[in-house]
Amino acid sequence: MKQNVIKDKSFSFAVDIINLYKELAYNKKEYVMSRQLLKSGTLIGANMRETEFAQSKPDFVSKVNKS
Repeated sequence: MKQNVIKDKSFSFAVDIINLYKELAYNKKEYVMSRQLLKSGTLIGANMRETEFAQSKPDFVSKVNKS
């Protein structure tokens, strides 16, 4: 099976973001910024997962170019 580099990197990035969130929230008591970081940092993985199931090439491009 072909290795998906973007999927692997986005997963690794999300794990790093979750660990950073835990550090900020539990040890530094920073809740507002850490929660926003968690939401935005893990969103890339969700978007990449969504692109896997694009129905056409234009649909794929549209999903990848989300802002």
